[in-house]
Amino acid sequence: MQSMFPGMNPYLESPELGSEVHFGLIAVLARSLNAMITPKYRAAVEKRVYTDSLLVGIPDVVVVQRGAETNPEVIKPQQTTATLSKPLAVTVSIVEETQERFLEIREVATGSVVTVVEVLSPKNKRAGEGQVKYDTKRQRLLNSAVHLVEIDLLRTGEAKPVAGGIASDYRILVSRANYRPTAELYPFNLRDPLPRFLLPLRSGDSEPIIDLQTLLEQVYQEAALDLAIDYSMQPNPPLREEDFQWMQSLLEVE
Repeated sequence: MQSMFPGMNPYLESPELGSEVHFGLIAVLARSLNAMITPKYRAAVEKRVYTDSLLVGIPDVVVVQRGAETNPEVIKPQQTTATLSKPLAVTVSIVEETQERFLEIREVATGSVVTVVEVLSPKNKRAGEGQVKYDTKRQRLLNSAVHLVEIDLLRTGEAKPVAGGIASDYRILVSRANYRPTAELYPFNLRDPLPRFLLPLRSGDSEPIIDLQTLLEQVYQEAALDLAIDYSMQPNPPLREEDFQWMQSLLEVE
């Protein structure tokens, strides 16, 4: 089934589907680019690994009842005069290992990295180790001779800083090393089509067009994501009410 949205599908931002969409988009990006930039360049899928702390709620009591093994008429509760201390409900922190994929566009003859393509994850946009790791790398790239393409398809979280304070639901940043600090920003909202833009390479080389709309649609169909989405419910994170009503009007057309 084809996605009904003219641009970004907000249901693909959900925590349940986010990692699958992220990995799928990186994979189709690599395949698409390698069909256009070889043999001088190749797109390589790389990953960074870090640990992050999660707060996990622990229920006060877990009761498991097996009806076939117990008979309430036979088993009598034990009487006790002991007074139990009253516990506090708390959350505990656990450490989770996270792997995030990104693309490096490498020059085959030298092995040098020419461009880095990042698709932001929720952890890159909220306080924690994921944000620290990404922001450190981002600043290093912006101070280097490597081009950066940053794709942000998430409405929530802290947008990466650019001058001017431009507000939008989503954005794509293309930072060419030879034009810094000037960069190309493609801001867009839920109802807008996803931008088409050029992938920066070495000066003088033909630059391929990244058609993000087509690639995201490919991810949606290959993974059969329509079967994992209930379009009668608000997405997670939820839409503004006017956007949700607009989305419902799209469903009626379908």
